[in-house]
Amino acid sequence: MIRKLSILALSIAALAPAFAMDAARSEAKQVIALQNGETLYIFKDGLMAKESKFGRAIHLAKGEVVQTADGKSITTVGNEVARLFSLLNKGHQN
Repeated sequence: MIRKLSILALSIAALAPAFAMDAARSEAKQVIALQNGETLYIFKDGLMAKESKFGRAIHLAKGEVVQTADGKSITTVGNEVARLFSLLNKGHQN
């Protein structure tokens, strides 16, 4: 019985980082894949943030035009780099 509980606890602990990674996606109203492997997050208040293809929050220039994976153009609003950085790192501190 104790062995089964310890296996269950280890399984749940292994899944915790997966839920932490979804903090940014759950906070965003819309997540859009960009052509160059980056990701654009549009938050509920209309402001936007960009994630690099390496999973880091990166600077978004005012009025920057980004290309979606399907070829559409989007003019960005806001630069929520600190907000996205916080969400991407949520649950990853020691």
